Amino acid sequence: MKNLKLQLTTILLCLTVVGISAGQHQPQTGGHAEMKPAIEKAIAVLYPTKGNTVSGIVTFTKLPEGIKVTSNITGLTPGKHGFHIHEFGDCSSEDGTSAGGHFNPSMMAHGAPTDSVRHSGDFGNITADSAGTAIMEWIDPVITFDGPHSIIGRAVIIHAGEDDLKTQPTGAAGARVACGVIGIDDNK
Repeated sequence: MKNLKLQLTTILLCLTVVGISAGQHQPQTGGHAEMKPAIEKAIAVLYPTKGNTVSGIVTFTKLPEGIKVTSNITGLTPGKHGFHIHEFGDCSSEDGTSAGGHFNPSMMAHGAPTDSVRHSGDFGNITADSAGTAIMEWIDPVITFDGPHSIIGRAVIIHAGEDDLKTQPTGAAGARVACGVIGIDDNK
């Protein structure tokens, strides 16, 4: 049942992204292009991969200085866990590998979220407390809601282990314990 729910959620988010992408290419009418509202907020609902209990919500909010990322993840083992955006918005495989590798449109080396050389999807680690909950908030200056660094329709992945912030190309963070597709949140 959980797998079916995950698949339906993934399909719904993909259809939303496809519909939005299609809307970006509206033909001109009356000499004026159709205007679409700018994306201000996005959300990813995380579901556990097979054999795991990790779940949560990650929100992305557009600010003048970048995208504010707010995460609330539960079901983790205490300690650090790799936290990345992956290239495909596909959480259909039991182990999360259908999401592909780290989102890296600039073809950079893997690094820390504060490094000048990093994947766009390199968010480093979240740290779970003794109850297995990780809450974090920061502003990322690299990711966007449009253009080549757009995260819309991509996946958030939480890993079993810590990202060492140097091993190429993954940070050696281990198995994928949760996956969620990033979709537009138009509830303002």
